[in-house]
Amino acid sequence: MPTAAAIWAVLYAGVQAAWAGLRVDVPWSPHISYHPVVQLLLAGVALLGGAASVATRRRFGRPGRLVVLGSLALAISVFTANMATLPGHLVMLAALSIDSVTGLAHVLLSAVGTVLLASVAIAYGRRLRGRCPRCGGSHAGGYRGRLTHPAASVAAGRTRIRVYLLMSGLLPWAAVKTIWTLGGDALGVTAEGWRSAGAGASAPVRALAAAGVDVTVLAGLGGVFLLLGLMYPWGQVFPRWSTPILSGRRVPRLLPLLPAWMCAVGLAGYGVLLLLYASLVSVTVLPAPPPEAPFTTSSGNIWMIAFGGLGFGGLGFALILAARSYAERTRPICSEESAGFRTVK
Repeated sequence: MPTAAAIWAVLYAGVQAAWAGLRVDVPWSPHISYHPVVQLLLAGVALLGGAASVATRRRFGRPGRLVVLGSLALAISVFTANMATLPGHLVMLAALSIDSVTGLAHVLLSAVGTVLLASVAIAYGRRLRGRCPRCGGSHAGGYRGRLTHPAASVAAGRTRIRVYLLMSGLLPWAAVKTIWTLGGDALGVTAEGWRSAGAGASAPVRALAAAGVDVTVLAGLGGVFLLLGLMYPWGQVFPRWSTPILSGRRVPRLLPLLPAWMCAVGLAGYGVLLLLYASLVSVTVLPAPPPEAPFTTSSGNIWMIAFGGLGFGGLGFALILAARSYAERTRPICSEESAGFRTVK
């Protein structure tokens, strides 16, 4: 992982420096782009994270360890924030539509870096505590032997209840979207206005809408499917209904964890911001926004913002809980531990 993180850092820094030098537009939001100076700063943070990753292989005193951990924490924070818009880009990809190739590339590079740097930080923290950097256990011997994976299990009842409650936040938002798509009126938006607003969408999106399916609702159902896989055994062992070839085989641990980790932070943060904005408008701390098509009233717009906050935020926090449970239940242990070495749960 340190080597992979260092390679990523050099690649990322080179891409950002090239974009800055060529004045390539890299959007941060639909109306704001990264300034070349910011791109160079991001390149520097990436190189700092890569250097810290390589430094985890050496032994330092307390000041040195704090510098390494601080550098990793800074880099992870920066690139986690940079990949926050990944869920939106994934929805656009599902709709066969890309607003900005450079924006998508920037988010994907940030997501890869976040995963690599976080993996390095976790392993380094385990070594500093005298534990196996690979499995987190406390055992004698090396850590290059065979890994033993636990049997498939179900998430704890308390975790399942919390996830289902958070998941239910999708219902108001999905219900309103479905009403519009099926030809009904809601929140001051008519079916005709909704269709006019989506006239410029890609052909697959229009085809789904004609069949009564909104692409964002479909993406939400994909998130629900991921949540269920994280909580139940079929997310750890491929079930019979998957494919005949994979049936009964162990699911690679990172297959559900990576999309869950990558999307959870962005969804949760976006949902919280939407709910905060809707709350401040409702108590007149902020002025109500003027209605924009297809909305005909400000109140309808605010209600939809609140529903989006409940849906996105609920899905994001549900993914955090479910992914944490899945990571704990599926964590492999080094084969040496089967001989009676003490493990740390």
